Amino acid sequence: MQPLLPSLIAAVLYIGTTAYQGASLARRTPPQKPLLLLLGLIALLCQVYSLSQELLTPAGLALDFFNAASLISAAVTALTLLACLRIPVHNLLIFLYPLGALTTLLAVLMPHGTIEPINEQPGILAHILLSILAYGLLTIAVVQALLLLVQDHQLKNKHPSGLIRNFPPLQTMESLLFGFLWGGWSLLSLSLISGWLFVDNLFAQHLAHKTILSCFAWVVFGVLLWGRHQLGWRGHKAIRWTLAGFCLLMLAYFGSKLVKEFILHI
Repeated sequence: MQPLLPSLIAAVLYIGTTAYQGASLARRTPPQKPLLLLLGLIALLCQVYSLSQELLTPAGLALDFFNAASLISAAVTALTLLACLRIPVHNLLIFLYPLGALTTLLAVLMPHGTIEPINEQPGILAHILLSILAYGLLTIAVVQALLLLVQDHQLKNKHPSGLIRNFPPLQTMESLLFGFLWGGWSLLSLSLISGWLFVDNLFAQHLAHKTILSCFAWVVFGVLLWGRHQLGWRGHKAIRWTLAGFCLLMLAYFGSKLVKEFILHI
């Protein structure tokens, strides 16, 4: 099967499910959670199948800009669907499903940048996997932080929308945010350690900016978690630190890939 068809199916399911969830929230009635998860799972499987056709080549992993974006999006969706089985985070899906639709279509429709396929030892592949999972959890944390910001603003102004009315209490939302941050920071730590162990030279010319920015992001998230534990940081301060760390991490990965694959080859 060509990758375009499953990508289209995934995109239609993602957008359709988002529309259903948005309409339910607009009516201030909770959507059917099993339906949200089932349709999302089918869309995710279609996205993963399509991505596998683009990603796996005889020469190795074709992890270019758009394939990487789709892979991280799929990881974020998968982690959120798993989390939904235990904790009340299904409202995140209204933002993550459209992201899944966009990235799965871009991966098959957009021209790919020039990049050598990755055909490395298991240690390097483990480093890549840990990095993707870390980005995934920290992306969920950022979405959670933005929702927390909107929830706090609307509650202070006493005008909660249909979406906010279906959120857990503010304290629960904040606890979920730091749970995601702890998980993402731990995986980022393992990613950096595996990089030091398995990558020949993390400060080579093509890796130096990525390594330095990732280390800065690791420090920012670490300081935030320390501030939460020692100083009780919360609210807008926690959200600002979360966004700062995430911006550094995205510049480290997607910024470097964008420059390397597109701008330098114009």
